[in-house]
Amino acid sequence: MSAKTQHNNILLAIIGFSAVVAIVALIGFFALGRDPELIQGQVEVSEYRVSSKVPGRILEIRVKEGDFVKVGDTLAILDAPEVRAKMEQARSAENAASAQEEMARNGARQEQIQGAFQLMQQAKAGLEIAEKSYERIQRLFDEGVMSAQKRDEVYANYKAMEAQYKAAESQYEMARNGARYEDKKAAAALVGRAKGAVNEVNSYINETVQIAQMEGEVTDVYPKVGELVGTGSPIMTIAVMSDLWGTFNVREDQLNGMEIGKTFSAFVPAFNKNVEMKVYYMKDQGSYAVWKATKANGQYDLKTFEVKARPTEKFEGLRPGMTLIVK
Repeated sequence: MSAKTQHNNILLAIIGFSAVVAIVALIGFFALGRDPELIQGQVEVSEYRVSSKVPGRILEIRVKEGDFVKVGDTLAILDAPEVRAKMEQARSAENAASAQEEMARNGARQEQIQGAFQLMQQAKAGLEIAEKSYERIQRLFDEGVMSAQKRDEVYANYKAMEAQYKAAESQYEMARNGARYEDKKAAAALVGRAKGAVNEVNSYINETVQIAQMEGEVTDVYPKVGELVGTGSPIMTIAVMSDLWGTFNVREDQLNGMEIGKTFSAFVPAFNKNVEMKVYYMKDQGSYAVWKATKANGQYDLKTFEVKARPTEKFEGLRPGMTLIVK
């Protein structure tokens, strides 16, 4: 075999091998395709913390972690002796204000009213005598048998007795009518303020019994029985299982039609099922550690968005923390 023939055979073998590799690569590319990009998220749930407005000692905890509670269920009972003491003070202040209002409304005591009446009657009798004396002296003066000085003295006495009677009459009316309108109004205002203080303390007393405001599942219980808790300190956390959603961090080139109000399918590995979800929230994650730099390739930076979506229908068994996968 000549060298030229041997060279051609080697060249043909290389070309044939390259063709086979290329054909296999094309077959693999079209048969298998590229793996789809996956977006992983997780299930979240609304939670609220149970806490008290007043400090106290835990007397009893009626629930445990994992319990499902309904609205109005008793969760915990606290002991707050300071609040009970404040209630006694508020009640005493209310009773004192009510007594003052009653005194202002009823006026003076019956004995005082009777004494003022007797003084008025005495002044009235003195006025009648002075009036008769003046009329008699006036007739004598008209007849010319009585001096003008004597007539003037009797007239002055008559006017003095008249003024005394009017003063006694005013005292009697005041005793009978009671306090002035302004005094009654002020006393009523004191009663209102005292009642407000009682209502305020009542609201604090109600805080010693913690009840469920929404139905849900108890996820955490923090203090133990006998421990002190401060104002606003969390006692337990309740997950509102009726308000579940999924949260995803999606690069903007992967949004692919994810818009508020649009639906998409997410895979739940825990059940090996898909769940249909509807987007209700979308917000960029800011400029820190969420950019994908592509400028080195002559392209642009990609930002990451937080996307939240709720299941369109109830999905039994779905729980917070479960994985969601979107292709």
